[in-house]
Amino acid sequence: MKDRERCPEDGVRDLVPVYAMKGRVKVMTGIAVALLGLMGVCESVGEAGSLPGKAHAGASGTIVALGDSLTAGFGVKEKEAYPSRLERKLHEAGYQWRVINSGVSGETTGDILARLDKVLEVRPDIVILEIGVNDGFMGIDPRLVSMNIEEMLRALKAQGITVVLAGMRMFGDQENEYCRAFAAIYPDLAGKHDLTLIPYFLAGVAGDPSLNKADGIHPGPKGYRIVVDTVYPYVIHAMEKRSHK
Repeated sequence: MKDRERCPEDGVRDLVPVYAMKGRVKVMTGIAVALLGLMGVCESVGEAGSLPGKAHAGASGTIVALGDSLTAGFGVKEKEAYPSRLERKLHEAGYQWRVINSGVSGETTGDILARLDKVLEVRPDIVILEIGVNDGFMGIDPRLVSMNIEEMLRALKAQGITVVLAGMRMFGDQENEYCRAFAAIYPDLAGKHDLTLIPYFLAGVAGDPSLNKADGIHPGPKGYRIVVDTVYPYVIHAMEKRSHK
């Protein structure tokens, strides 16, 4: 593998290898990266994690939705992005939790790692971590992506924060080596760190033109309704885990 990719988060680490797909990996920069805050439709990755039990309605706390443009709500109004919708759904069910949208379009795992201290200043009880796809579009070695996410997990857990990890996938043939290695990051880390895992953040949304923006990448308002329905039970599960601490 001759092509090599500079680690995006600091420009200091040694260069890391780019996995070769069947074609050449293209590095996305600038506006293209900002638009590529999503993705994945590799099929049949292990669907880990049991569904939630019951948390106590009436409890309160702070949730930070941490991620890239999928969390930020690229191309939709703030109230239509999943963090705002999630907060409303929780309130309707009697859970008086605040949900803070800490999504930034175009971010990689390295970018989030670099600003994690600012997130910790909010003192969240729960963090929903949705990240990694921009790394994938840049062809960054899944081992480095995993290392960056694991460093975030250690920092969050050290502060007693409960993490909900959103599983992601890349477009491509399910038998593609890079695609499979990327998708495996999330269940592997969830199992290792005993996390609540959303098996696939974009379940029922990715690849459906009626649920996505014209770019075919980012969910529209209808798509985010489904995303919230996907995320919600795992957040309740995380709340239940905290209540037993």
